Amino acid sequence: MNRKYLPTLAELIDRLSIVQLKEVFLSDYKEEYTKEIKDIVHDIEIILEEDQVYLNSQAIRAIIVLSQMNLHIWHNESKARTGKNGGEDLLLTHGLNGIRNTAKNKIQEAAGGRKDYKIDCLAAEFKEWEISW
Repeated sequence: MNRKYLPTLAELIDRLSIVQLKEVFLSDYKEEYTKEIKDIVHDIEIILEEDQVYLNSQAIRAIIVLSQMNLHIWHNESKARTGKNGGEDLLLTHGLNGIRNTAKNKIQEAAGGRKDYKIDCLAAEFKEWEISW
């Protein structure tokens, strides 16, 4: 049977960014994450070739933003787990997830395919995190 709900290119890139962080920060499982990275890269390559995807400069910028947001979220959640300023960090993480969703949509604009239409905005106190798309 063929799958009907495959991850989009943007979702694969997002997952690649997260697994790359895990490969670095969770070194006890480096081999497992290295294999997952290879599998994700393989699938990304197939999408790029089969769909003849051309990633423009805006999509490349969105990939960079996506990676940066994932790193900030990683650090915020790590701090929250230790009980350091958890409430504010979790609010920021929520806002950064909105930026992630916007970045993934920008990638999908270049690649084609479905988008996520629920984009949360940043709270007023986090306006310095806004991206100048």
